Amino acid sequence: MKRINISTGSRWEPIIGYSRAVRVGNVVHVSGTTATGVDGAIVGLGDPYRQTVQALENIAKALERAGARLGDVVRTRLYVRNIGDWEQIGRAHGEVFGHIRPTTAMVEVSNLVAPEMLIEIEAEAIITKSAAAKPKSKPKPTRRKARR
Repeated sequence: MKRINISTGSRWEPIIGYSRAVRVGNVVHVSGTTATGVDGAIVGLGDPYRQTVQALENIAKALERAGARLGDVVRTRLYVRNIGDWEQIGRAHGEVFGHIRPTTAMVEVSNLVAPEMLIEIEAEAIITKSAAAKPKSKPKPTRRKARR
């Protein structure tokens, strides 16, 4: 099976030696993702709900680049600085995955790579063949019979 590495162009990817996501076959693994904005700054300083929303938006973008979507996610792992924030974090996670219902874990950790980061999320997806995932094809031209 072909392996596809998805990069965001972050300066950390080559230094640490990781990809934002890796797709092999129909499986996509998304690395631990934080609330980093396009400018590289943390979005939602001090706000666990907003940081969770941003991290999930970043995961959605990585999945899209890998040919997947949030509906394909089967597992998430949430690493949080303060387990007391679980309700705010859970609310943001539920707003995205409430109907998808992947397996998940929320674990408190003593630190993340930067002190302003409150959450880091990993995701795994299995791309399924569904009507929504099928590429759209051009309609075939129709031929009309001539009237006699």
